[in-house]
Amino acid sequence: MDPLATKAVLSDDTAPEVEEAQVQRWRAMPSAEKARLIVGLCQAADALALAGIRHRYPAASPRESFLRLAMLKLGRDLACRAYPDAIPLVD
Repeated sequence: MDPLATKAVLSDDTAPEVEEAQVQRWRAMPSAEKARLIVGLCQAADALALAGIRHRYPAASPRESFLRLAMLKLGRDLACRAYPDAIPLVD
């Protein structure tokens, strides 16, 4: 039996042998390299989310943008408990 045929597909638009090579590369990565990769991806996601916030709220201060990002990441309830100045922000 083909070992690639029994594995879960991670992406429908990637050839199975390419996907397998990627998974093997991830497995071979040292932990520190995996951590750097994840940190970079999280920073990129935050930057994209902040760009969206700035687009929707162009007059928002840096603090308001931060609070809106916190609400996206933590949920409104937890963000408001952690940052009480987020309470008055209404969409």
